[in-house]
Amino acid sequence: MRAWPKGKSGSRGNRTAARNASARRRRGDQAAASTVQFLDLPAQHRALKRPLLAAIGRVLDGAQFILGPETTALEAEIAALCQARHGLGVNSGTDALVLALRALDLGPGDEVIVPDFTFIATASAVVLAGAVPVLADIEPDTFTLDPAEVEKKITPRTKAVIPVHLYGHPADLTSLEQVAHRHRLALIEDAAQALGARWQGRSVGAWGMAGCLSFFPTKNLGGLGDGGMVVTNDERLAARVRRLRQHGADRKYFHDEIGCNSRLDEIQAAALRVKLRHLARWNERRRSLAALYTRGLERLEIGLPRTRRGAEPVFHQYSVRVPAREALQSHLAERGIRTAVHYPLPLHRQPALAGLPSAQDGFPVSERAAQEVLCLPVAPEVSPAQARAVVAAIADFFRGRKP
Repeated sequence: MRAWPKGKSGSRGNRTAARNASARRRRGDQAAASTVQFLDLPAQHRALKRPLLAAIGRVLDGAQFILGPETTALEAEIAALCQARHGLGVNSGTDALVLALRALDLGPGDEVIVPDFTFIATASAVVLAGAVPVLADIEPDTFTLDPAEVEKKITPRTKAVIPVHLYGHPADLTSLEQVAHRHRLALIEDAAQALGARWQGRSVGAWGMAGCLSFFPTKNLGGLGDGGMVVTNDERLAARVRRLRQHGADRKYFHDEIGCNSRLDEIQAAALRVKLRHLARWNERRRSLAALYTRGLERLEIGLPRTRRGAEPVFHQYSVRVPAREALQSHLAERGIRTAVHYPLPLHRQPALAGLPSAQDGFPVSERAAQEVLCLPVAPEVSPAQARAVVAAIADFFRGRKP
């Protein structure tokens, strides 16, 4: 029997230990695969139950349920995060868009350019404000509004552009700001999915006239119900939104214009303030999971999200592109891995918007994204072991499809 060379026994032991550790990790990853939720809000709330209940208790004790001290504090905290002077809490992210547009006096005959691939609220808010949404195609790598396509859609009636920081990746705000400035257009950011993201070192939300946020429960900073906010550095726009959200009144019972009832309630503000303390850590966890996915999937025949130079995304979603999306989604579901499709129909194919003149244009990038995008679990409650299990399951899918 051949003797092991002197000085190598430790090396042999190390290799054996490494193999055992690798095997244990694979077994752990395989076990984790059966429990991967796309979003586990109960787990998030269990961890924060005590401070959340204490915050709600403060509101109950104070009995000021609308536009009270919790909302005032949250507005200041969110505005500071977005590097804006003003934050104005409203009922939802949709209302934030509507009120920002109304504050700019947009109405009948005015056109607002929006991306074709996004949630319908971006376009429906334009309709609700009385203007006309004009759909434009997106960039293939970031799913955000293509500045070159925006240029093509500008007419004498164009008054504003609304880029969406889709999936938490900032749009090319430098180019879009230049386009807006050149054509004297208002730039309004739909940052519903991107709180905490940065572009060229600056937070998204305050690059244009206004930034519109959503606190829908599934967002990176989600409330216990609906909620939203307008952030802005413009004093006049802030004053107008403040008036519009409260029936057009600057003081009670004296109404200068027709507004609406869109105010963030105190319980939502109190809960959001508790969660806001964890947002930076949660966003960093999302980035870490995204990096794990990218490393694990980069050698497979699958389209991965790309981070543009100068962007600091927050990965509201980690969206891969695969032509056989339904087959991959079923494969993962059979292994207990939940995924989601955001969004299966581009806006020009939505029945509610099919009558728009711009809906007749071509949107090849948007169409392909709607057919191929699949969102993987990237919420901060997902563990690294679970993410590795997702990678392994996807690799198995591609191995099984080879001839």
